[in-house]
Amino acid sequence: KDCIAAEEVCLSDPVCSATYQALENCSFDKTSFLPLKPHTRARCLDAELDLRSSSLLHCKCRRRMRRQKHCLHIYWTVHSGFTQGYFNLESSPYEDPAKEEPWKIDYNKLEALVSGRDHDRSSENPCLKATHVCSLNSKCARLRTDYASNCTKGAESGGTCDQRKCRQTLRHFFKKVPESFTKRLLFCPCQDEFCGERRRKTIVPECSFQNSIKPNCLLLLDSCRKDPICRSQLADFQQNCQPAAMSPDGCAQHNHAACLQAYMGMIGTGTAMTPNYVGNSSTEVSLWCTCENSGNQREECDQIHSMFISNQCLTPALLCFG
Repeated sequence: KDCIAAEEVCLSDPVCSATYQALENCSFDKTSFLPLKPHTRARCLDAELDLRSSSLLHCKCRRRMRRQKHCLHIYWTVHSGFTQGYFNLESSPYEDPAKEEPWKIDYNKLEALVSGRDHDRSSENPCLKATHVCSLNSKCARLRTDYASNCTKGAESGGTCDQRKCRQTLRHFFKKVPESFTKRLLFCPCQDEFCGERRRKTIVPECSFQNSIKPNCLLLLDSCRKDPICRSQLADFQQNCQPAAMSPDGCAQHNHAACLQAYMGMIGTGTAMTPNYVGNSSTEVSLWCTCENSGNQREECDQIHSMFISNQCLTPALLCFG
């Protein structure tokens, strides 16, 4: 059952409704910078435990669903994490990708049109071909042009881009364009740096997630966890790209496709916690942040950073896509 339907059932029951609303107040308090007082924390923990028997506990949200933000608000209200530490692995609020209906766009037909029409460098450059295929689809072409324009405006004349607008249109692109297009733009297999540069610049990194000074990764995490969309995508990434040293494929969930979808979700949130390729000659990816000056939280910071740059589940997933 999705969380919106589960919330309606709960609100129709006076006891469940009162407990849920108390927990909502707790979630609001937790977003402030001040720590919860002991008696408030105890009250919130009791409310969280009381809801364990309701259908809200096992509800999930669907990717790209209508009212997704409200659905995720419900999920994180119930899974507010008063019993968790600073960086415990969170479960994904999203349904299993296998249960969700795939996008029915005949990408292969469009690709055949490009292959039959072009005999230039695009036939040897998968990233250039993916761009050409996107241009044949009106929605993909329009929204890609929109975010590319917003992410380069100002920077071309030596100024700075509007990062907020850039991220907003980037998020809109990944939300509205079918994954059959966006996956090929992000994960096209490259054999040379020309191709790798196009792949790295798919999300216009200079504007969308880079700043003049790299922030500390802990600041990115704190910012992300205050945003239900970003927090949800991060939890989805943690769950589906969790590495396992003893696993043959490097993944605890044994699902490279689910890992790639979760990684795409991190990019599609259009936030400061957007990963990207670190260069043009490899599939190594990273966040735009550093762990310098982390003090006694250096270990936690390194843990966040290594989720991307040395993730033994994500790296093979990126290589396997081609």
